[in-house]
Amino acid sequence: MELNVGRSILIIAVCVLCTLLERALPFLVFRGREVPGAVRYLGGVLPMAVMATLVVYCLRDTAFTSLAGFAPQAIAVAVVVGLHLWRRSALLSIVGGTAVYMVLVQMVF
Repeated sequence: MELNVGRSILIIAVCVLCTLLERALPFLVFRGREVPGAVRYLGGVLPMAVMATLVVYCLRDTAFTSLAGFAPQAIAVAVVVGLHLWRRSALLSIVGGTAVYMVLVQMVF
């Protein structure tokens, strides 16, 4: 299958539509009704579960055989935790940790 401009636009349009539906569907389903307890529970628990899963996924291939194998990840994790404790901003924590990791990997280690 060859990718051309028309297919690219169609792929982007489908992604936009799916994202919008995913965001709007809970509001449409629960309009005028109380949100069930199970859904409220999942709304409180799933964000942390997703973050924990992402941490495990990102650190799963960390090699402890050399300093360059684990130091950038360890420092970036410390920066993320520090920024989050300091400012309580997920965006700042993610961007700051990513920037520190990339600088360490590209210029230091």
